[in-house]
Formats: sequence, structure tokens, C-alpha cells
Amino acid sequence: MADGEISAGWAGTWVLGDRRVNRMGFGSMRLTVEPDPEVAVRVLRRAVELGVDHIDTAAFYFSPGGILDVGDGPVRYATELIRRALTPYPESLFIATKVGPGLLPDGQWGEAVTAAQLRHQVEENLRRLGVERLDLVNLRVFRSRDSIGERFAALAAMRDEGLIRHLGLSAVSLAQLDEASTIAPVACVQNSFALDLRNNAEMLRVCRERGIAFVPFFAIAGQGREKGASEAQHAAAEAVAARHGMTAHQVRLAWTLHQGPHVLAIPGTGDESHLLANVAAGGVRFDERDISELGNI
Repeated sequence: MADGEISAGWAGTWVLGDRRVNRMGFGSMRLTVEPDPEVAVRVLRRAVELGVDHIDTAAFYFSPGGILDVGDGPVRYATELIRRALTPYPESLFIATKVGPGLLPDGQWGEAVTAAQLRHQVEENLRRLGVERLDLVNLRVFRSRDSIGERFAALAAMRDEGLIRHLGLSAVSLAQLDEASTIAPVACVQNSFALDLRNNAEMLRVCRERGIAFVPFFAIAGQGREKGASEAQHAAAEAVAARHGMTAHQVRLAWTLHQGPHVLAIPGTGDESHLLANVAAGGVRFDERDISELGNI
């Protein structure tokens, strides 16, 4: 297929908050390690050209060395790269960010747990993205047994002020989802999930029942997590990939999208060829044989 034919729309759509978005999105984490910032800018712009209208970022996607000089000092955050690449933002663009870990008001790195700390991170997201209101803010949680009620209520108060449109959760348990849902509507849950990392299968099911978007991270990396996917792919994934004329990485990404219409993909990359491959994976349609073989992994 020609590059110009590839479209994020191939994966279908889902209503995220109050906005219908293409289920194939883009994650910005890897952009902060791209040695050439202009490449990162081009990849972001190319993603939007391909129809990506859901971009995931975070207050803590950060490059300590500074990666782009835009005339007013070095740009260090993925949010700043997004602003540099995509402003003025298309009306259709939905940007989801995360708060929790990051710089606190005293300038130290830590986890925001108080209302003041969370407000600081929300305001920094607003400033770095150059917007008056954030489309969606996910609360990133580190301990699955902790109560998140006070933190989520603080974000809900900022939503009521008009600083945030929608709220979500990241790396949470079912109990934490239930707790948050008593405070304010939860638009999405971002938890780890992949072909060989099915630890959140119950969360995926519950989100579908409740009409909540499920946004898996590590969808391609799987058990490799932050280290990335291993080159040693499962034989079943390779066999399915060969039948479809694609890579095993694309199969892994497509498999997550097949787990339900509420699943949104946010693969990240700083390489345009990988971006094209990721977006193209949204057009894969598995048959019963494919599903059966992949289900045995």
C-alpha cells in the first residue's frame, strides 16, 4: 500500500469523554529521547496528517538535557514539543495528559498527592501546551491499594473550574476505579495490557461494561515493558504476521484493538517509518484462526 493511503481511521472510532476520536492514537513519551528534536516535530505533524486525533502525553515526559531551542530557552517536555509542532491546534485534536509524578511546586521531583501539588502540575500542563483547558487529565497512580479519593476530588474541582474537560486514571486497580467513579465520571483507564501481558483483562472487561475507554500501555512492548519488545517474538505472532504480510509488532498492536471497540491504542515512536507501520496496524482484521492462535500465547 502507498503511504498516502494509510489512515488512523482504519481502526474505527470511540467517544472519549465527549469527543469521537480515532482508536489509533499516538503516545508522546518516546519523543523526549529523540536526539533530533526536529525529527520529533515532523513525526508529530505526520501523525496528525495520517488522521491521528488523540495524542497522549504527561507532565513527567521529560528530557533532562533540553532538546529544542525555540528562542525562549530549551524545551524539555513532550508537552512543549506538541505545542511547537501542532499549534495552532486542529479543532479535532484531543490531547490527554497525566499528572502524579513530576516537578512539585518547590522544584523537586516527586509524586503530587496534595491539591496544591496537583494544581501546580495541571497549570504547568496548561502553560506548556499553550491551552486554556486540558481535554483530559489522567491521575497516574503508583500504589494499587492506596485511596485516591482526595487526589481525584482535587482534579474534579479543577474540572468544575473549567481547567479540565474530562478525567481519567492510569495504573489503577478496580477498587480505585470504583472509588474515583463515586466522585466524578471516569472517561478512560490507562493500564498495562498486551498479547503477553494480560494482567488487566478484568479491568478491560469492566471498562467495556461501563462504557469507559481502555487505553493500554506496553501494547507493543508487552512483558518487556520500558525496555521494549524483545526481538524474539512468539511463533504464533510471527505466523499470523506472515499471513498478513506485516511484522509481529504490528500483530501485537492490532491484537489489542481487537479486544473491544472501547480499546484505544497510543503507540509511541520517534521514527516516521515506525509511525506508518503502527497506524497501518489499525487496518488489520483477524479471522478465527488468527484469534485462536494468538489466544494460545
